[in-house]
Amino acid sequence: MPKSEFQFSDFLLEVPDSSKDFVLTIHKMMEDASYKIKLELKANGFLVSYSEPKTKKSILNFVFRKNGMYIRIYGNNCNAYADLLHRLPENIVTQIDKSGDCSRLLDPQKCNSRCALGYDFSIGGKRYQKCRLVCFFLFVDAESIPYLLELVEKEMQERA
Repeated sequence: MPKSEFQFSDFLLEVPDSSKDFVLTIHKMMEDASYKIKLELKANGFLVSYSEPKTKKSILNFVFRKNGMYIRIYGNNCNAYADLLHRLPENIVTQIDKSGDCSRLLDPQKCNSRCALGYDFSIGGKRYQKCRLVCFFLFVDAESIPYLLELVEKEMQERA
């Protein structure tokens, strides 16, 4: 059976109204920078991934869970925008704090050597060594949207 093709408009129908402008802004930024988009239908809804045209490395995903929509930002260059990390609101810092630690950073013997190294950074004097898959896996809500947008913008600037 052939695989179904999904359009961005199909995904957008599932996005909460309060987040549509944010998603459209991110999508335009990605299109303008020639990032590749990949849409997949998963158990809880769409998974939308954006990857760099040259390296094919993901910069972000939109993911649906039972309690709403999340964005996973691959903040490979997060130390370059430490000033933004220090300005993040408490709800985002709490999500980062609760995310899983990077086993390779903590003890390289405990993790597969092919696993991509996580992020080592500080917020408010506290050091974090977090797994790259869950560190910036953040719930999308009205309070977070301006900071999420800025995180994406900063990461894109550093990758350019």
